[in-house]
Amino acid sequence: MTTTPTALQTPERPTVPGFDLIVDDAYYEDPAAFFASIRDEHPVFFYPFINAWIVTRRKDVEVVLGSWTDFSSGANSALIDVPDRHREAVPPELISQMLVGSDPPSHTLHRAVAQPGFTKARMEALRSQIEARAHRIIDRFEANGSGNIIEDYCLELTTQTLLAHMGLGWEHDAMMRQLRDDNARVLSSAQEPIPEDIVDDVWDRYVAAQLELRRIIEDRRAHPREDLISDMATAKDKEGDYALTPAQIALHLSEFAQAGADTTAQAMANAIMYLDRSPDVLAEAIADPALWARVFEETVRLRPSSTFTSRRAEKDVELSGVRIKKGDMVWIVLVSANTDPDWIDRPFEFDIHRPDPESHLAFTRGRHTCLGQNLARVQGAAGLQVLFERLPSLRPAPEVPLDFVRMVFVPARRSLPVTWDVADSERSRKQAPREMALTVVERRDVSDGVVSLTLAHPDGGDLPAWRPGAHVDVHTGDDGEGRVCQYSLCSSPGRTDRWRIGVLREPESRGGSTYLHDHVTEGSTLRVSWPRNNFTFHASPWYLFVAGGIGITPILPMIEQAEAAGAEWTLLYGGRTRASMAYLDELARYGDKVQVRPQDEHGLLDLAGLLGVVRPDTLVYTCGPEPLLQAMERATEHWPVGSLHMERFAPKAVVLTEPDETFEVEFAESGVTAAVPAGKSIVDVAEENGITVLTSCQEGTCGTCETRIVLGRAHHRDSILTPEEQEANETMMVCVSRAERGCSRLVLEL
Repeated sequence: MTTTPTALQTPERPTVPGFDLIVDDAYYEDPAAFFASIRDEHPVFFYPFINAWIVTRRKDVEVVLGSWTDFSSGANSALIDVPDRHREAVPPELISQMLVGSDPPSHTLHRAVAQPGFTKARMEALRSQIEARAHRIIDRFEANGSGNIIEDYCLELTTQTLLAHMGLGWEHDAMMRQLRDDNARVLSSAQEPIPEDIVDDVWDRYVAAQLELRRIIEDRRAHPREDLISDMATAKDKEGDYALTPAQIALHLSEFAQAGADTTAQAMANAIMYLDRSPDVLAEAIADPALWARVFEETVRLRPSSTFTSRRAEKDVELSGVRIKKGDMVWIVLVSANTDPDWIDRPFEFDIHRPDPESHLAFTRGRHTCLGQNLARVQGAAGLQVLFERLPSLRPAPEVPLDFVRMVFVPARRSLPVTWDVADSERSRKQAPREMALTVVERRDVSDGVVSLTLAHPDGGDLPAWRPGAHVDVHTGDDGEGRVCQYSLCSSPGRTDRWRIGVLREPESRGGSTYLHDHVTEGSTLRVSWPRNNFTFHASPWYLFVAGGIGITPILPMIEQAEAAGAEWTLLYGGRTRASMAYLDELARYGDKVQVRPQDEHGLLDLAGLLGVVRPDTLVYTCGPEPLLQAMERATEHWPVGSLHMERFAPKAVVLTEPDETFEVEFAESGVTAAVPAGKSIVDVAEENGITVLTSCQEGTCGTCETRIVLGRAHHRDSILTPEEQEANETMMVCVSRAERGCSRLVLEL
């Protein structure tokens, strides 16, 4: 056990007068604001209570996280004082192997056994189960009108999901719920003593849970199932022996019980608090469900569930002018690093549209990046989405008590009273699920080759809200199980009872549009998803719209919103012939703001005339066939960065003159080197090796997987980077891009 508050300040160990995280309410109310008041004057200081240095600035935090050899995680669990009576069952050398408290090579081996159970693909596969479970939990309490949302929903959802992922039944529910709290106490005791009145109970329960988990692991080893425990129990090393012992696996399952349940539950509760203060953000996320992921990221940036992570200095170092000696413990303040104004603009604003939402350190960085971050991100976003879809009026109660478990390392909110309009429950019953069976209430030919389909609920109920630029997935085929095609919503966003899509017959496509043209009539039923938006419409005083052919569909609601906002705008609309151009009758009301330019009458669109002179404070929105989009990129090269917004029907075509070759990729932060053969992407190989790569589209159009290149040159095949950015070769989209021919090895920051 480390020293207690008896440690005194010395000239070599400056402290902050009055600094006491156990009793200071300001720390629990808003840890980011609390450390902001300290950071400038005391970027690094000593905290006698935990006998450790506190590091607050982003640049210093990154130094500590950047080298496991200079700053070891070993002391995070090696200093845990196991009571004598439990040392036979849980010896200190075992507990020192906790993932958060170990370094390579032990950490690398143990993490590799668990990683396959937490890949992005596997967590995404749980999304539908998480959503279904969330609905069932809300069913229990939606008629109450009030409750403690942490216990009633957040912890219930995360605990149920973790139990299901581990393959544990309800007979182990109480044990695992208690274990998440006891593991937090045991882990924190490396620097923060467990209160004397509960220390015996904590350790008795903790050890009993270890023994029960070991029994389960032995059983799964003999009779494996499809679950995380079975995966870890049956994992073998190169010699064919079991990679980890049951005791080691049980130790890690205890870590997951805490990290996989409590931290995400705390994040969801914190998001509810932030959304109450940001009603516009809440309305936007409800309207565009894709934004819930950003709500979650901004929440954990501003308030990570774990305020700190800790390391031990392995050599004498200096941070912000303060000398730290070899062997000293260092606590880095993640929440302070995430809100350091030297790193991020407007650090205390809840802004879900930040350009790099995942650049925070809430999940730390490097070898100790949170193993369960994919689960947290999927579950946090899905849990918030379902909660506010079902109970959109849910808000914190007028008086929220400061009810926390007073632990410095991981302060946990025990209760968050909330209220909502019980009428929400009745409204939610009338809304369709994520995929809805909608009726075609109107079919209209709007041009040669384009049919307009208007969709509505069979009972006439309201449809989910959406914003201009949104699209939906439409299932085609007689049983609704055929092709899934994406179509932009082109009706009025203010019309809640009907949606409209425009479908161009494309004989050379996969057949979805042909089915909709030939088989769908008024009265037909189509299975349709809720809206998603990858073509966000931003506020501006001026707009230039350019549409080609069926690309007019997402532009129509944008024009309507621009009109309503009083913005100035112009539309240049082209097509093969006037007869092939859809919705001309609707556009006629806008008069000379709309320039209709069929190619057979006017030739190619005069983009130079429209875009030759840069217009200040103007955004350019365009959609259409690939040749038009390429021409738009050329025509706006001299415009300010960020002026052009476009939506592609498909990724840019990449012409290959030679077949792909195998190359080697080194994932620098993970310490893994692997071959990437033809036919596999870097993402595929990373996932196979248990390395987390954030991806979405898997076709190089969204930018989610953009990764820094440390060494080597890439053959860029994405639709995001400009030619200049590709030539600079600083980053690449690892879902589609590969090593440049002649480059046999890439080193990536993963």
